[in-house]
Amino acid sequence: MARNAEKAVTALARFRRAQLEEGKAKERRPSLASECNELPEAEKWRRQIIAEVSKRVAQIQNAGLGKFRIRDLNDEINKLLREKGHWEYRIKELGGPDYARIGPKMLDHEGKEVPGNRGYKYFGAAKDLPGVRELFEKEPLPPPRKTRAELMKDIDAEYYGYRDEDDGILEPLEQEHENKVIAEAVEKWKMEREARLARGEEEEEENISAVSEEESDEEGGKEREGEEGQ
Repeated sequence: MARNAEKAVTALARFRRAQLEEGKAKERRPSLASECNELPEAEKWRRQIIAEVSKRVAQIQNAGLGKFRIRDLNDEINKLLREKGHWEYRIKELGGPDYARIGPKMLDHEGKEVPGNRGYKYFGAAKDLPGVRELFEKEPLPPPRKTRAELMKDIDAEYYGYRDEDDGILEPLEQEHENKVIAEAVEKWKMEREARLARGEEEEEENISAVSEEESDEEGGKEREGEEGQ
């Protein structure tokens, strides 16, 4: 019974304190952190901002709010986070702790640091908005590259073309192409020969077995010199 009475007194005291605070004019947070010159005051405003961020992060988890309300909440959260950074910098200037270095990071429900674009972060249902979901999709990993030993396993004589004629298909095709090229060359030669004859040009056929007189004289002189030397 005594414990219940203590709880009732404590609850009554909290209720009375809340009534007194409601009667007082609420103190407004300075728009600029540089206007605050007291470290306890700066700490208080930082805690207030963190409470507002936590409240909005809880609200933005509801995907049924609609995309416009979700975007507004996400913008408000990012604005509060920037303001929190200003107050943390001011706290450091006033001789307080460096929260930017030792303070906890804002994490999402999966326990990962919320990714963003140029410092802008997305929370809760905002990550599933059209155009935002693609920012979080990971690109598929490229296939692993084969080592030199793995590549050499598939190399054999067929890779270098040594077995191209074994199937009996390539050789007839090559022979057909060769005959076609020869026939075209002969036909071209005949046409050029007829054109020269039509112009009255005499055609001299080259005799590859004929030897000119100068060449025969030179060969005869070399033979005579060889005989005299002996």
